[in-house]
Amino acid sequence: MEPGDVPAVVTMVHELAAYERAPEQCQLNAEQLSTALFATAPALFGHVAELGTGQVGGFALWFLSFSTWRGAHGIYLEDLYVRPQARGLGAGRALLAALAGICVERGYQRLEWWVLDWNEPALRFYRTLGALPMNEWTVWRLDAQGLSRLAGASN
Repeated sequence: MEPGDVPAVVTMVHELAAYERAPEQCQLNAEQLSTALFATAPALFGHVAELGTGQVGGFALWFLSFSTWRGAHGIYLEDLYVRPQARGLGAGRALLAALAGICVERGYQRLEWWVLDWNEPALRFYRTLGALPMNEWTVWRLDAQGLSRLAGASN
């Protein structure tokens, strides 16, 4: 991903939030994404899929994870999105193949992501890639209010 891709990716992140029925929760702006991706020591990385027209048709934003059981890093895919007009053209597969290639090249042991359980098109697509759901795990989260409350409890 290059700095010039940031506005298109921010727009697509908002499109993804709308698709996932939570547009009001998406607050990302170009300055935030640019800072995260292009800092001196970035913790977020990104790839884009360009259409034949040179327009960005999809993106993948990811960061490193670490498996204590495997003793190795992996990639956590925060967001993968392909615009409707680019679907079925191989953009999603190409983005995931690029991440898989990074994993293999660097000795990372996992490529992981979350999928909404109602998103059947995505579930079908991921199954064609050989991806497996982690059915026994439940996602937990502390949001801003919970973080503040817990952090205050430690003082």
